Amino acid sequence: MANSASSKKRVRQNTVRRAQNVSRKSAIRTQIRKFEEAIRANDAATAESEYQKVTKVLDQASMTSTMHKNTAARKKSRLARKLNDVKSGS
Repeated sequence: MANSASSKKRVRQNTVRRAQNVSRKSAIRTQIRKFEEAIRANDAATAESEYQKVTKVLDQASMTSTMHKNTAARKKSRLARKLNDVKSGS
């Protein structure tokens, strides 16, 4: 249990930050799932708009300490490859 005032404050800060990170990661997973549903339906137009939303959410998460910027870039790259496969008709 935290004893000093500073350690009590750290507990409060960690609780808030954990809630924010869980929320952001959930938003990312939800948006990726919507994108992948559009990919499975072979709907290039919807997939394109969903990809833009995914990249926005990933960029926002990578600006904070929720996700490393290279992790976000890797996810965007993999999703872009899926989008390009649908666009090319493969």
